[in-house]
Amino acid sequence: MTLRRMIDTLEKPAAVRHTRTEDAVSIVTGAFVASLGLFLLQAGGIATGGTAGLGLLIERVSGWPLAAVFVLVNVPFVLLAISRRGWEFTLRSAAGVGLVSAFSLLHPAMMPQVQMAPLYATITGNVATAIGILIIFRHGGSLGGFGVLALIGQDRFGWRAGYVQMALDSVVVLLSLFVLPVGAALLSAAGAVVLNLVLAMNHRPGRYLGA
Repeated sequence: MTLRRMIDTLEKPAAVRHTRTEDAVSIVTGAFVASLGLFLLQAGGIATGGTAGLGLLIERVSGWPLAAVFVLVNVPFVLLAISRRGWEFTLRSAAGVGLVSAFSLLHPAMMPQVQMAPLYATITGNVATAIGILIIFRHGGSLGGFGVLALIGQDRFGWRAGYVQMALDSVVVLLSLFVLPVGAALLSAAGAVVLNLVLAMNHRPGRYLGA
């Protein structure tokens, strides 16, 4: 070990692990914030990227409740997480998905007939969703879907999770062109960029010391 590395090792603070209670409370909190973001997008008639956006598109086309659609589209990715990320990550992710689904039933009941300007819904909805995802990322889970693939790419190849998810989200945004009016589809594309930039700038390998 070189002298520089020895100095860096001494200067680097030790990671402080989160407690089980902190993880549990934070996953609930992250799921609540993310589900609120999806509710705001839904109220503005806007989609986004990932399985969240895919769920919003399917809900709009089929009329099925978002709570059920969100769980269904995430099942394959949660199963993938078992082999790639282990049971602890998978269980936390499954809990996050289930909580988002449950909270998606709560928000319309507490805030019936909410309407939002599409541009404002795009900004606030995607920022809130990104914050919720970040909270869950930092406590050893995800919201299933593309987040699982993004974290696998980050762990194996050092790719930033936000950029990986942005590439995958572009496919969902393209699908929105066939479902939403052109203006709403363009706002959905812009919103997906906002969401993933928040993730990319705030979730980098080695940046966050909590575990």
